[in-house]
Amino acid sequence: MTTRRSSDLALVAAGGGAGALLRLAVDTVAPDTLVPWPTLAINVVGAFVLGVLPALAVVRRSPRVAVTLGPGFLGGFTTVSAWAGQVRELAASGHVATAGAYLAGTLAAGLLAAALGRRLARPREPEEVLR
Repeated sequence: MTTRRSSDLALVAAGGGAGALLRLAVDTVAPDTLVPWPTLAINVVGAFVLGVLPALAVVRRSPRVAVTLGPGFLGGFTTVSAWAGQVRELAASGHVATAGAYLAGTLAAGLLAAALGRRLARPREPEEVLR
């Protein structure tokens, strides 16, 4: 089990606060529609960045940067609770098919985005570059 220092917790809290503020800003400027596109975009972008994050040299060199950006900033930016609440609200208001599509679409898009981010950020082996 990893022991966390109190300074790491402060970094996660600071990063989480910044991520939550950015999420609020995106939600505030986005128009209201039946499908909660801002939450979908936030979660997909967050998944992509989480896929890229381990490949960044600064993240690999500094566990403090890693906790600030990963569980901190991206943890505050992305939101499973809002996504789940929005799916429930869509279904409860009679939009069951839309709720199902939003549920499955967000999950699929997030998984694909994380895999794409990881793939794009992966260092190329010399023989792969030559092909």
